[in-house]
Amino acid sequence: MGVELAQTGQNGQERTPEEEALRGTYLKLLHLIERLHRQLLDVIKDELDRLGQNDVNAVQALLLYNVGDDELTAGELRSRGHYLGSNVSYNLKKLVEAGYISHKRSDSDRRSVRVALTEEGMQVRNQIEGLFSRQLGSVVQVGDVTTEMMEGTNLSLERLERFWADQVRFRL
Repeated sequence: MGVELAQTGQNGQERTPEEEALRGTYLKLLHLIERLHRQLLDVIKDELDRLGQNDVNAVQALLLYNVGDDELTAGELRSRGHYLGSNVSYNLKKLVEAGYISHKRSDSDRRSVRVALTEEGMQVRNQIEGLFSRQLGSVVQVGDVTTEMMEGTNLSLERLERFWADQVRFRL
């Protein structure tokens, strides 16, 4: 038999089997979160391709979906956790240029620009809404993912989100 190397934690002590299991599960979760986001963008891109909607990319279509009926600032989109600062600014600029988003200075704060969907933007948003609605019709039967499973996943992800936000906020 070969010699097994001890798995050690930050304090240099060997990890318990429970700590090692937690580590493996946590790292798998991180990997899945990243892969799932990319997969969602692939699903959206595929839908846009099928519809012949080739002047917006998947990130921009998701941004249109997330703006929805609201009138928001770029900062509000960032604070909702959907986008990074430069990413949202770049994509908003492109969507304004393409006529999917309108923008105007805020009445209360002239430094702030508020954005809303144009009719063309609302059409793309509705296409993505249609995609998600179709998926809801088969996620249980085809994907074998139940409401209870999604509720448990949502709870776990919300707690993880709060944990990570606290890591940044309190520099833990």
